[in-house]
Amino acid sequence: MSAPFPDLASIAAGGKRGLSRALALIETHEGSAELARLLDAALAQTRAHAAGLTGPPGVGKSTLTNALLRDWRARGETVGVIAVDPSSRRTGGALLGDRARMATDPDDQGVFVRSMAARDRLGGLSDQTIAAAALMRALFDRVLIESVGIGQSEADISFAVDSVILCVQPGSGDSLQFMKAGVMELPDIVVVTKADMGDAARRAKSEVEGALTLFERDDDWRVPVILASATTGVGVGELHEALAEHRLWAEGSGALSRRRAAQQKAWIEESIRARFGSQGLFCASQMRVAAEGPFAEELAMAQELARRLSRG
Repeated sequence: MSAPFPDLASIAAGGKRGLSRALALIETHEGSAELARLLDAALAQTRAHAAGLTGPPGVGKSTLTNALLRDWRARGETVGVIAVDPSSRRTGGALLGDRARMATDPDDQGVFVRSMAARDRLGGLSDQTIAAAALMRALFDRVLIESVGIGQSEADISFAVDSVILCVQPGSGDSLQFMKAGVMELPDIVVVTKADMGDAARRAKSEVEGALTLFERDDDWRVPVILASATTGVGVGELHEALAEHRLWAEGSGALSRRRAAQQKAWIEESIRARFGSQGLFCASQMRVAAEGPFAEELAMAQELARRLSRG
């Protein structure tokens, strides 16, 4: 007889081990009604403000993640981190293993770091990241997702978080490349890393500020550009303030609820498109299903599409 499927209360009571087991269920029970119910229940009890950290490889995302994590824990806030790494072509597993680069106390039950492989996704997130984030947002005060990178086809981070932080490295030409790719439309906060590079860092900040003026947002949030060095601590406090200000603005303006609703719609569409293609997505858009949340809604649509296909 199989063990009963866990609920949020039992997962929380199980600490790190309980959460690890629950995240494993996301992979082994994908497409099950039990998992859909758990994830929708987690969404209904979301408490964390989720931030996404993205930028090209080598820009210093993991170092900045360490600094944020350390400060949040010092304030007594619980933190869940999802670090999405490139995949091994041979095993499909995470190639870099960000957990090895993050200095956390294994006995600290207030912090949990999970590495996930990007696998064949070009969007900077792994297939299970959305589900894992939904679960962790109900269990922690803060959730931070560090994506594998960002570029023309790597904007999925905006579908998973409440605040997008884009990291730019001085002297790299990143701002020009991001302008070409339309990436400057995505961030809520921009961090120019390695501020200790002096003039090069200040020039990069000016370039980014100029690039941001070329794109119109669909809201009135003014994207701050912060000079920071995670190794020296310069600018990290300013980043904390910017996150707090963005959260306050998003909650007060209604932008947060609109973003989360749009994200849930995007999750369903992306999942249906990945499994059934554009025609399947069109058919699903004509359906009206009774469901308590987006995960159950996607499951119901997928089951109906599969039935139609089986009938030929």
